[in-house]
Amino acid sequence: MSLRRSFLSRRITSRSFTLSKSFKELKTLEIAQIEPRESNNRDGDGDDVVDADSEALDGGSHGRSWSTMLPELLGEIIKRVEASEDRWPIRRNVVSCACVCKRWRDVTREIVRSPLHSGKITFPNCLKQPGPRDLPLQCLIRRNKKNSTFYLYLALNSSFTENGKFLFAARRYRHGAHTEYIISLDAHDLSQGSNAYVGKLSSDFLGTNFIIYDSQPPHSGAKPSSSRAGRRIASKQISPQVPAGNFEVGQISYKFNLLKSRGPRRMVSSLKCPCSGETAADKPQDNSKMKKPECAASGYTVLRNKAPRWHEHLQCWCLNFHGRVTVASVKNFQLVATMDQSQPGGKGDEETVLLQFGKVGDDTFTMDYRQPLSAFQAFAICLTSFGTKLACE
Repeated sequence: MSLRRSFLSRRITSRSFTLSKSFKELKTLEIAQIEPRESNNRDGDGDDVVDADSEALDGGSHGRSWSTMLPELLGEIIKRVEASEDRWPIRRNVVSCACVCKRWRDVTREIVRSPLHSGKITFPNCLKQPGPRDLPLQCLIRRNKKNSTFYLYLALNSSFTENGKFLFAARRYRHGAHTEYIISLDAHDLSQGSNAYVGKLSSDFLGTNFIIYDSQPPHSGAKPSSSRAGRRIASKQISPQVPAGNFEVGQISYKFNLLKSRGPRRMVSSLKCPCSGETAADKPQDNSKMKKPECAASGYTVLRNKAPRWHEHLQCWCLNFHGRVTVASVKNFQLVATMDQSQPGGKGDEETVLLQFGKVGDDTFTMDYRQPLSAFQAFAICLTSFGTKLACE
């Protein structure tokens, strides 16, 4: 009996040593494969993100080590990164996690919450999702008068001098009697044929009526606009992945000032409510099997500018922008909802400001928006304020 126990203990010790040795070799191999990648990143600018999908699909040992990680461990890693990297520019690490491989991308999408619930912008699709419910997202718009270009940035602090995180770029074009603003995710490629194209804003001859067009359907079953102004490309569809038309998602109108009375501009906006963009992390964990209505049933939100009050001492019209606007301008405005179908009863709160826009410098403006508006819709509405409107002033 003692001889048998001695043999078994030697056998167990031998197996433990073999497993420990294999684990050390695997760890050494992973470190050796990671170090060249880190050195390559240090040679560049450090902002490039490498998509490792190809490595994982090629069957390499490094690809397998990332894609076959335990789900519990992978989820815990991404949760900690998402919680700690809560502001740009360090939040790009969350985007890097989604670029490792397809499995990492799926897990990251499940964990990262939409702007409506988190108040954070992470991925490009967040720019077409509703803003936060409680506090507005603060942004900056920079204008370049030389080339009629406008840039939207996510404000990272309270300073008006720093740009922040780039979100959108728009350029104004004149087409006969009409004016168009092409909106893109790329500051250097502002064309409708680009993959970075996200939508456009079209105005009439007087510059008092505008239509917002989205490059993607706002809900399932949506049909592209049949009007000439709604066309994305003058020719036929160039690719099945690139829609040949635009989708109308909103209208903005400025009321005429026929009597030429003193006062600010009067604006009315009718917008289609964007989808909430809920992820698995946003949805409540319950066992109910009741299906919720999809975005196809989304209605319109009607906004109007909040009426300012006349200040006798300053002899001007005033609105409370809470320190976010410092220069008086006819372009400054605040929008409130008169009808909001995303709220119970469909009636809007006419005291809560959903979008405010104002001047803080010669070519610098602030833009603060919240639910139910998306960053794309808010930016398009603010673009309508640029330009002279003789019939409205």
